[in-house]
Amino acid sequence: MAAGTAGIRHAEPETTDPPRPPLVRELVLVTALFLVYKLGRSVANGHEALAFGNADRVWDLERALHLPGEGRVQHLVLDGAALVHAANAYYAWVHFPATAAFLGWLYWRRPGHYVWARRALALLTAAALALHLLVPLAPPRMLAEAGLVDTARVYGPSVYGATPATDGMANQFAAMPSLHFGWALMVAVGLIAATRGRWRALWLLHPLVTLLVIVGTANHYWLDAVVATALLGAALALVRRPVAARWPAPPRIRAVAG
Repeated sequence: MAAGTAGIRHAEPETTDPPRPPLVRELVLVTALFLVYKLGRSVANGHEALAFGNADRVWDLERALHLPGEGRVQHLVLDGAALVHAANAYYAWVHFPATAAFLGWLYWRRPGHYVWARRALALLTAAALALHLLVPLAPPRMLAEAGLVDTARVYGPSVYGATPATDGMANQFAAMPSLHFGWALMVAVGLIAATRGRWRALWLLHPLVTLLVIVGTANHYWLDAVVATALLGAALALVRRPVAARWPAPPRIRAVAG
């Protein structure tokens, strides 16, 4: 028998992700972007006459395009008290936390994807703010001809003030595009890109549920989601895709003398 025997040792898997950006810088940057957006929305508040005129045109355009009435979805939402409360709660409480959790997870687990997603979200939000300033739009819950119920006000919970023109917390005339849908779609796209597995397409359930919620609660028109999708597509086309993924390379096998 040979005096020496060969052993096999597996090297640690290698990762190819770039280093994480400095955490404090990212927190400051994301907070600053959020504050700029909130300030911009408050500046855009008001313009009731223009907002309702635009709402009439959007409603007529949807009917000309033979899109299904938003009331069909709301009818399903109003089918049960628990369902309408769940829809209102999803609208009120999932939007920001889900996006923040998405960015936090990418930051710690997929730094390259985090930078890509943060830039895409920033571009989408900036474009949305510009549209909110240029094209104020009253949501369908305010449009008499739509015949829809303001589910948040009737059933709760609601994130909006009772008087839209003086609401200091949100611009209620910023229906187009829907950032609820745009951010939810980016979360799904980002997680599909940053994960692997046969079930990762299920992340698309988040924007799908969000779409049904924003329409069913009469906070948005179908076209608000269509415009958000187009803006996100443009943002993703402009942002460089992640250069590397954090998938482990196949383990290297090294022979070790025994």
